[in-house]
Amino acid sequence: MTPDADPARRNGHRPAAPEQVGDVWDRRVATGLAFLRRRLAGDYEVDEFGFDPELTEAVFHPLLRRLYRDWFRTEVTGLAHVPADGPGLVVGNHSGTVALDALILSTALHHEHPDHRYLRLLGADLVFRMPVVSEIARKTGGTMACNPDAERLMRNGELVGVFPEGFKGIGKLYADRYKLQRFGRGGFVSAALRTGTPIIPVAIVGGEEIYPMLADIKPLARLLKLPYFPVTPTFPWLGPLGMVPLPSKWLIEFCPPIPTEHLMDSADDPLVVFNLADQVRETIQQTLHQLLERRPDPFGP
Repeated sequence: MTPDADPARRNGHRPAAPEQVGDVWDRRVATGLAFLRRRLAGDYEVDEFGFDPELTEAVFHPLLRRLYRDWFRTEVTGLAHVPADGPGLVVGNHSGTVALDALILSTALHHEHPDHRYLRLLGADLVFRMPVVSEIARKTGGTMACNPDAERLMRNGELVGVFPEGFKGIGKLYADRYKLQRFGRGGFVSAALRTGTPIIPVAIVGGEEIYPMLADIKPLARLLKLPYFPVTPTFPWLGPLGMVPLPSKWLIEFCPPIPTEHLMDSADDPLVVFNLADQVRETIQQTLHQLLERRPDPFGP
């Protein structure tokens, strides 16, 4: 083609030059320096719970997305059941010896949801007694698992995440994988009822295989004041390397929400609370069975 045959050149326009690699890195360095300047100057916002959206978005989520996308090859379904705005109580099954499922669920919601919603996780007291872990939990939107905090978050229109099995879920043996443990007294249901917040059950497959717990050394757990001391195929035999999670295939499915507005007057009725908690538990358990049928090989593609 001659120069005159190119319409863009005939009209006096030159084709746009491809973006140079140096320009990309210059922009990244400038963005990073601007971020550091804001942090050092204290020019950023946190909410009443200590949640720091900028730090979460810039530092923690990019790291977790590597695990979520490349290591665990996570597939998410049912996101249409998560509202675009307004409150919701996301209730999931807990597993994995180390509570990575909470972090991966939070990452999946923010990464995949069309409105990139943050999940405000409710954590056990132990999490907020650990010096470094406590700060990270607060900065990424976590708070203690108590009804007043949960209700305040939901009244503020937040998505709140809870794992009612607690340490019974993450500390169970591999032989009991994907068998939901008792849901406690249903405090999460009471919080949802008092605020009229829909409950969104979510089933997570993949967490049970990252650190398969073969045994629990209870005397050592008591000595260290831990809920359990796990023995896995790699820990403690390989030392720090034993903390590298196995690359299991993850499936996450959000189930249809359960409305609670019509039951707000029954927040203190034990029978209503128990029945609703049991409905949530059964929904998650049945969905886990379906997901396991879709994923016959825990370490497949």
